[in-house]
Amino acid sequence: MTRDEFNIFCKNLPATTHVVQWGNADVWKVGGKVFAISGWNDGKDAFTFKVSEIAFEVLGEMPGIRPAPYLASRGFKRLQHYKAPGLSDDELKKHITYSHQMIAAALSKKKQHELGL
Repeated sequence: MTRDEFNIFCKNLPATTHVVQWGNADVWKVGGKVFAISGWNDGKDAFTFKVSEIAFEVLGEMPGIRPAPYLASRGFKRLQHYKAPGLSDDELKKHITYSHQMIAAALSKKKQHELGL
């Protein structure tokens, strides 16, 4: 997946917003909460997303996947797909979608309603 493909995919998820911050990273949010980031890999495409505790342990052992720099060290269960082989594009899209769903589900019911989720 390229950075442009990542941005198009994230844009098409429900109720998302986009900002560029943290050294030119594309940061995607739902309800003001980060669910996916592209950047932080010395100028190469890298994609960061939230995962469950089990996925953090299992996927974190795969070649091309690592605990997300800065975030994982602060206790956030975030992984980064940063080089091949990593995840296929379809697998990466599934994990980004799941990350979006986890973040949206943690929003207040009022906020979910406001966003149409």
